Amino acid sequence: MLNRRNFLTAAVGVAATAGLAACAKEDSSSTGSSSGGSDTITLGFSQVGSESGWRSANTDSVKSAAKEAGYKLQFSDAQQKQENQISAIRSFIAQKVDVIAFSPVVVTGWDAVLKEAQAAKIPVVLTDRSVESDESLFATLVGSDFTDEGRRAARILEKVLEKAGHKGDVKIAQLEGTTGAAPAIERAKGFKEVMDADHADDWKIVVTQTGDFTRAGGKQVMSAFLQSNPDINVLYAHNDDMGLGAIQAIEAAGKKPGKDILIITVDGVKDGFIAMSEGKINAIVECNPLLGPQLMDVVKKVHAGETVERWIKTEESDFMQDQAKDALPTRKY
Repeated sequence: MLNRRNFLTAAVGVAATAGLAACAKEDSSSTGSSSGGSDTITLGFSQVGSESGWRSANTDSVKSAAKEAGYKLQFSDAQQKQENQISAIRSFIAQKVDVIAFSPVVVTGWDAVLKEAQAAKIPVVLTDRSVESDESLFATLVGSDFTDEGRRAARILEKVLEKAGHKGDVKIAQLEGTTGAAPAIERAKGFKEVMDADHADDWKIVVTQTGDFTRAGGKQVMSAFLQSNPDINVLYAHNDDMGLGAIQAIEAAGKKPGKDILIITVDGVKDGFIAMSEGKINAIVECNPLLGPQLMDVVKKVHAGETVERWIKTEESDFMQDQAKDALPTRKY
């Protein structure tokens, strides 16, 4: 897999490819005021899907930024299926778009289609998520450091436990993201790094399972967790939506989220902040979805053959429960 922490500055102009599946949702639109003809950049963008509030905000950011930049956007929703995304990229290649960008469903299985894009001399930009592939096959990654988000989640859990006056063993349930997806792998890895280094004696992940980054998945899996491990006292959810679903299961089991079970989530969507302001989530590690403006800037540069950094990181913060009410009015997603 791409080692996000070891990205170096390198030249771009590297290519990758993909196409639209018949079952994927496609949105082709000319965005913004442009001069037309060869002066207009055509961007093919394949999105993972619309599985969460974070993803919807990310899509809106990409679409609005493309419109403002005056790019012609060919948009495809992969509906969380890699085969749809690969078909979309191949369709973009056939359409001879200027640049391809995509947020990969999973980390593996991209070499063939990326080589097709490279052969077509179409530069590829990864957004949000990394891939396990030859780094010469894409230009750059625009997105977060998921491993560090996992570390931040563990560190903020330390603060939450202290604030709650918790004594004794910490029995953690982990709601993972989509199996094989970079944020699921790396958020688990970063959290475990801190846990193993500093809390080997008192913290234990007693149960872990994917909730596919969805609210329904979080509710269903947490309900099963509580039946098999009723003594869970901490939940670490890889995104807010799974955490919000889990809250429903916790309440249905007669427990109080944020008190009986301390909850740490990742993302920072508005619904997460509302739940935190109500005392149901104890802390949120922000993962910024508003990548559109950064992406459009990178698209312009790689199209022109300019050099860009191999990894363009987003700026993010962490929030404790007592910050939720003040922060909520300023949330943009």
